[in-house]
Amino acid sequence: MTQNVVVIGAGHAGAHAAVSLRDLGFEGAITLVSDEAQLPYQRPPLSKSYLLGKQDGDALLLKSPEVYAEQRIKYLSGNRAVAIDRSGRVVVLADGQKLPYDKVILATGGRRAVLSAPGAELDGVVGLRTFSDAADIKARLGAVRNVVVIGGGFIGLEFACVARSLDVNVCLVELAGRLLGRSVSEITARHVEDVHRANGVSLCFGEKVVALHGEGRLQSLELSSGKTLPAELALVGVGMTPNVDLAAAAGLDVLDGVLVDTFLRTSDPDVLAIGDCARFPANDAMMRVESVQNATDQARHAAHTITGHLAPYSALPWFWSDQGGMKLQMAGLAQTADRFVVRGSPASGSFSVFCFCGDRLVAVESVNRGADHVMGRRLIAANAALTEQQASDESFPLKNAISPNRGAPAGEGMTRTASNVRSLDERMK
Repeated sequence: MTQNVVVIGAGHAGAHAAVSLRDLGFEGAITLVSDEAQLPYQRPPLSKSYLLGKQDGDALLLKSPEVYAEQRIKYLSGNRAVAIDRSGRVVVLADGQKLPYDKVILATGGRRAVLSAPGAELDGVVGLRTFSDAADIKARLGAVRNVVVIGGGFIGLEFACVARSLDVNVCLVELAGRLLGRSVSEITARHVEDVHRANGVSLCFGEKVVALHGEGRLQSLELSSGKTLPAELALVGVGMTPNVDLAAAAGLDVLDGVLVDTFLRTSDPDVLAIGDCARFPANDAMMRVESVQNATDQARHAAHTITGHLAPYSALPWFWSDQGGMKLQMAGLAQTADRFVVRGSPASGSFSVFCFCGDRLVAVESVNRGADHVMGRRLIAANAALTEQQASDESFPLKNAISPNRGAPAGEGMTRTASNVRSLDERMK
């Protein structure tokens, strides 16, 4: 019987896992370990409302301190797990504490990728992933005139909107030929580019930062083309590296993430992994999904696994990004799509892109069309027989494509075949 659960990492995934265990009636001991000093907090506002002063630190908390006390969740802040002793069944902390466990949930998340260029250590070169990162940037923003964003992902774009709203000059440098190359279709990406250009952001594509210059403090960046950009602040947003060191040292299977089966168990069934650090089976492959939705859904699923409610994880991924007055929402995974159909008009600033693989709808990207996003999630989950013509025809009610007798093909969850699930589960036991 499971008596002690240790959750390592107190982001969205870890905090929700601890609370979900209590929601499911788990009566054993729960210890939540975090290397950060704060109580678990929301991360999406860090790049938006927090920087603008619209939310303070207390408003970001996922739960009040009283909730953890009431639910008998022991929270160890400012302490880092340094080892999982699987033979002794203890988690070892940096201060020497040893926490006995029956089950461990790894929710270690990731760390921002490091910029490999001379001068990257200069004062003024920053990242944005944690509360302390955001607090540092917030303190700097009022004293800068020129900002360079390195990387065209969601965090960089959201930050660019904030900086422009404060009348700061912003240049975004992206090595690829467009924004959001791993996340959205080219149709949506080009619209996002247009919006940011109209907002005064300078976009530099096909460029690499080769050096950062300054006497102790950042003054300028040098690009691969030889161009020099003035900057007192540079936000590095070139990706995230999953934190797998703890798992690897414990002998667990890792490969750009901690490998888990369909129940979110690692190669040791008494250790689970969830959130940004977990690579799980979906779409006939192993994938990691970096989103709040995935973190919280996997947290609840891990709690179900530990309490004996075994079922394959098959939640539909969905995402969102607020960039000034533009709300971008995505449902499903568009990486396998080979055809794209627009509903609405990008010129109007309100449209959706329906992404098909063969005749199957695999993703919907919506810009300022919340109803399309909600319906898109329903359509994909129901494996709806939506045609490209219907998707583009605004007079066609999307709900009509959902048949009460049509669902995911037998043996499939999130477009995952039963044979692949079984073979992976067997390998991971």
